[in-house]
Amino acid sequence: MSSHFPERIICLTEETTEIIYLLNASEKIVGISGFTVRPPIARKTKPKVCTFIDADYQKIEMLKPDLILAFSDIQAEIAKELIKRGFNVYTSNIRSVEDILQNILIVGSLIGKQKSTERLVKTFEKKLTHTKKLSAKIKIKPKVFFEEWDQPLISCIRWVSELIEIAGGEEIFTELREKKLAKDRIVHPNEVIIRNPDIIIGSWCGKGFKKEIVKGREGWSEINAVKNNLLFEIKSSIILQPGPAALSEGLDNLIKILKNFN
Repeated sequence: MSSHFPERIICLTEETTEIIYLLNASEKIVGISGFTVRPPIARKTKPKVCTFIDADYQKIEMLKPDLILAFSDIQAEIAKELIKRGFNVYTSNIRSVEDILQNILIVGSLIGKQKSTERLVKTFEKKLTHTKKLSAKIKIKPKVFFEEWDQPLISCIRWVSELIEIAGGEEIFTELREKKLAKDRIVHPNEVIIRNPDIIIGSWCGKGFKKEIVKGREGWSEINAVKNNLLFEIKSSIILQPGPAALSEGLDNLIKILKNFN
């Protein structure tokens, strides 16, 4: 009996590409996002068919995918157009760590890799559990401000907030973690001063984090993180990608940064 699972897959964002590579099914991928950096081999060998908000529909049609994987409401218009053109499209709306784990399971099931996917998820779950146990022993947990963008100032999405807590920190805008849209997580610079984080982490999607800009903000010289020069960057491809990267290197980076406080 021939396989009924998809054999020609296009990944419109990076996390599904990385998942499929980790499941040793990279031969199924026929197109990827132009923003893909993980794994490096994918960027070198796979055709690029989209950015985050635009897609080359003609190129996609030429690749004849039997499944297209998209992410979030931001790609809703792309997904809509592809569905109108007769393609099978699965779009996730990941926001939490639990969502990331669930999405890995879903993608693995879609391509017929259920058992290996379950093993992969268990590996991540063990890492998360182990990290929680270690962070529970931390007596004084640093207050952390994580900024996704600088103009306007945007606080972190839910899975990043959760990973900060798992790593042993206290994210200072936890009340915003339920906000699904970035525009609803805009914070006033004065509010950051009031909450006085011990550590500031920047991950400005698409551009490098500039410490001197943060230090030069009006009134921010009084913030503990600025006073003690505890300003750090985590590349957006590692922490703002809702997939394996966030649960591995992203979490590892957070753990390493938080150790600077103790």
